[in-house]
Order: sequence, then C-alpha cells, then structure tokens
Amino acid sequence: MKRTDSVQFPRDTGFALLATATLSLLPFLPGLPISMAVLTVLLLGWQGWLIRQDAPPPARILMFLLTVLGASLCFAEFRTLFGREPGLAMLALFLPLKLLESRSIRDARATMLLCCFMMTGQFLNAQNPAVAATVMLCTLAILATSARLERPALGLRPALKTGLRLIAGALPLLVLLFLLFPRIDGPLWRMPGDAAGSSTGLSDSMQPGSISELILSGEIAFRAEFEAALPPPRERYWRGPVLTEFDGKVWRERPSGSFGEPRYAPLGPAYRYQLTLEPHNRPWLLALDFPGPDLPRVRYGSELNLLALAPVTARQRISLSAYPEAVVGLDERPGRLQAALRLPEGRNPRTVAAGQALRARYPAPAERLQAAIALLRDAHLAYTLNPPLLGEHTADEFLFDSKRGFCEHFASSFVVLARAAGLPGRVVTGYQGGERNPLDGTLVVRQSDAHAWTEIWLAGKGWVRVDPTATSVPARIDDGIAGALPAGESLPVFLGDSALMREMRHRLEALSNGWNQWVLGYNASRQSELLHRLGLPDTDWPRLIGLLAAGAGGWVLYLVIRLWPRQAARDGLDTIWRNFCRKLARRGVARQPWETAGDFALRAALALPESADTISRIAESYATLRFGRTPPTTRGLRKLAQSVKQFRP
Repeated sequence: MKRTDSVQFPRDTGFALLATATLSLLPFLPGLPISMAVLTVLLLGWQGWLIRQDAPPPARILMFLLTVLGASLCFAEFRTLFGREPGLAMLALFLPLKLLESRSIRDARATMLLCCFMMTGQFLNAQNPAVAATVMLCTLAILATSARLERPALGLRPALKTGLRLIAGALPLLVLLFLLFPRIDGPLWRMPGDAAGSSTGLSDSMQPGSISELILSGEIAFRAEFEAALPPPRERYWRGPVLTEFDGKVWRERPSGSFGEPRYAPLGPAYRYQLTLEPHNRPWLLALDFPGPDLPRVRYGSELNLLALAPVTARQRISLSAYPEAVVGLDERPGRLQAALRLPEGRNPRTVAAGQALRARYPAPAERLQAAIALLRDAHLAYTLNPPLLGEHTADEFLFDSKRGFCEHFASSFVVLARAAGLPGRVVTGYQGGERNPLDGTLVVRQSDAHAWTEIWLAGKGWVRVDPTATSVPARIDDGIAGALPAGESLPVFLGDSALMREMRHRLEALSNGWNQWVLGYNASRQSELLHRLGLPDTDWPRLIGLLAAGAGGWVLYLVIRLWPRQAARDGLDTIWRNFCRKLARRGVARQPWETAGDFALRAALALPESADTISRIAESYATLRFGRTPPTTRGLRKLAQSVKQFRP
C-alpha cells in the first residue's frame, strides 16, 4: 500500500500549487537580474504546460543542468552566491525548479515551505504596508493550497474559508507577540552589505549635475513632525555635508572632527520636532539648522552638522531642537578660514577678477559681501533642470556665458567669487523646504528637495548663510522647484501631479508614516509607555515573557476547548451502518463498541456463513465510503442503503 505523502496530487491541486508559487514570486521579479527573471518565468510557464498536458516531470539530469545554469547566472550578476540579493535570487529560482520536479504530496508540501521562505524574504527588502498586505495574501494562498493537498476534493471557496479561519485563529497570537515580545534597540539581524545599497543621493562631493539629478527622484529622504507651527520656508535648511576643498570643478569635504556638545550658544526661538530619517548609509542626520544641545547618542560636527555615532543603515526616529538664529563659528580656527579661501590656480579667471575688483572697491567685508550678492542678482541668472554642459572654467561659463544652472552652479560660482574677494566661503549641501501633508501634519522632505547653498565667514558674525539661488530666483525657496522653473520647462511626473493624484499620494504617505511610527517604530520605549498605560509599571524581560506566556496560553486553551472533538451528529452513512448492525444483532451477532467495521464483518461472516459474501460486501462498501480519500457521493450512499435494505440474514 502506498504512503499518503507519496501519492501524486490531482491536476487541480497542481494548478493551485502553480498559482500560489507565482503569487509568492511576483514581488521579487522586478528586482531580479533580467536573465534570472526570464528563466524563472519560463520555468513557471513550463510547469503550467506540463500540468495542462498531464505530462511527467522533466528528467533529473535536466533539472540538475537548470540548477547549474541558474547558479551561474546568479554568480555572473552578483559575483557571489552569498548575501541578501543573491540569496533571494537563488531562492526565487529554486521555487519553480522544485515545482517542476514535484511528483507527490510530499514534494508539494516542500514547495509550500519554499513559498513560506519567499514570503519571509519580502521583509528583507522592505517592511511597508504594501509588503505586509502581499505577505498576508500569500499566507492565505499557502494555507488554502495546503488544505487542498490534505483534502483533494475540497473546493476553492471552502479552501479559502479554511485559510481565513486559520489566519483568524492566529491573529490574537500575532498581536500578543507584537505588543509583549521584548524589544531590543536595533535590528535582530543584518545581512552583509545590506546598508551599502541605500543612499540619500547626497555624497561628500559635488560637481555640476550631481544634485540636479536628484530632482528626478520623489523618494522620501525624511519626515519631520513639529510640536508647534512649522518654520517658514526660509528657515527650512536641513544641513548635510559641508564642502570646503575645491579643485576647480569638484567640491569635497575637508576632514573634520566632532564634539559631544555644540560649539555655539542657542539663540532665539527654538523649533522642537521629531525627525524620522530614512536609511542612507552615511552618518549625517540632516538636522534643521542649528541643532540644540543635550541630544543623546549624537555628535556635533565641527562643520555645524549633526552626526550619528554610526552610519544610518536603518530608519531612525529622533527628537531634536533647532535654533535658526544662533550665531555660529565666531571662534573659527585660522586654519579652517585659510582653507575656506583657497582657489586652484589658473581656473575661472573672469570670476576671480570680478572678486578681486570687489575686494579693491569695498574694504569692509560686510559691504564686499553685499556687493557680491548684488553682482549675482544683476547677472540675471536662470534656474533650470537642464543646464548646458560646462567646460574647464565652470564658474566663468555659468556667470558670464550660459547664465543657466541648478543650485550647485549658483553655490559653486558664488563661493569662487567670494573667495576671490577675500571672504572665506564654503558650500553646504543638504535639503531645503519640504511639503506638508495635510492629513497627518508631517513635513515631508524628498530627494527632489536636495539643495546647495553657501556660508560666508565674517568677523564678529561667524558663518553667515547666503543662498545664491534664493538671491537670483526667490521662488525656489518660497514656492519650491515648481515655482522656480521658467515657463514651459517640464516638471518631473510627481511634481506635476493633479489635485486627485496629490490627494492620493498624501493618503498613501500618511498611511506609510503611521505604519513606520506605530508598527516599525514600536520600540522598547513605546512598549514601556503602552504597558504603563495598562497599569504595568515594571516592564523587564521576565515580566514581559510571563505576560506573553500567560496570554498565549490562555488563547491556545480557548482554541482547544472550542475545537475539542465532540461526538459528531449521525450522518446518512452512519444511519445506514447502524441499520445494518441492528439486523445482525437480531440474529445474535451484536457489534461491540471497540470493533472496527472489518473485524465485526469477519466475526459476523463466521457466525452466519450463508450470508458471508453479502456481509463482507456491505462492510467493504461502508469502509470505502467512510474512510476513502474522497467524500461519499449520493450515488454511493444510495447503493449501500439499497444493499442494506435487501439484506436478510
């Protein structure tokens, strides 16, 4: 007799397996290398054709060659078979291969297990609401298909209902685990190289075109929730890397130190806010100018930027304060000021000459700075996303020839002009502005808000912000990029949204923000706060584990009591069998409670040899209907009932 798990599954179950595997693979296909994605789709299509034609699985040698081919494609793409991306790519290939070789219910169960691994692997790529919904849908499909594996005659709708019941039974345990499982700071695991794949787009260097490329990205860099009113647009400068060294074309960061406290005194009104920063694999916290003191687990850079203790490789939520009116850099070291005056020889001669003329005409640095700003304003420069290519003398060609550029052109050229005029200057990169989401009140700052401005050092005033872009095109600060571009220049799709599309985007982003704060952001402090509200002041690990065990145990006990097997109501087949047993009992052959149908029929046949054939035939029919792989049919019940009715022992 064959084992149940070695029996080949029906054709309908094969299609259900194929559909479940395809659903599990769909989220991964866009991220796979093209060659592996094509191979995966071809394998799924091949399996569908085999099921349709009722053909046998491919030969094992062919399966081996396909596995080698897939591994070779993966290695050619990633140069390794280890790590998150190559690992998920290989898993995505193994699933259709396992589906192709599946011959029995045992193979099908292994395929469903692989689908579970694929479902879990989605969380290694992202943890947003869309992924959670996809995983829940895959879970339902896996449970429904598994139910059909155990009961092949089960229809699609009953199988889905079974899956939904199982999910409903597990939801209370899921909530208990989420609320009470002890939280730790940081992720539970981190795959090698995970963080290297994410970046804000900002870097520690800048050259023409490096920032303007970010305008095409609508990805969110960070969100800010202010305790009171939002700061006005002209104070929304989010500081990133500060660039001092210049070789004539590329600006770079200068090696600098950091401190435990800011080297300036807070001054003026403070803005207090919660910053939710997306991972970017850099230490910059992109705080609003200028961060207040007493912030835990951060460092204050000598370039006035706020730094994390380690690169930001996971989403962070931190409480900050900002003092935009603080006076910074009063005690700047002479070496840093000298570095902020250097210009490469032989570069940008016209801009350098203009700066030297300002220095000769205006002896006071403050007057010289105002004259440089006026020169930039009078140049009638235009803001554009499509600036012309510049040659060796970038500042000269922008200021005197093309007069069209993006924020990095404005900032770079102005610092060259200021340094030539004897004013220490540097380029600051980061983000400017942001869009308020009217649904949750958060300020959303996108990659398209990346910006470059300048700082000029004046004795007695320290570092003074000068935004050359705002000087020439004030609409960039007040109305954002859309208001700064000249008429007729096309905007990226997400900036040109209709009112309906903008409303939908706000709703989706508000949902995502709520998910980030209350699901992904449910950390140890929030867990402690929740338990305090429930009247549990002590939230150490033993107490949490005890609460979790008590809650889970109580729910499991409820399920056990609810699902405890009860004596089933007599169905039609049971009634027919009891009538048969009653007739034999009248002849002195009563069935004992512990006797199986086969044992009872054998004893009755020995006691009544003249009716032995009929007794054996009725007992065998009953056993087939009661314990067969398929539910009893109406025709089978009618035939058995007729046989029992005609039975005269």
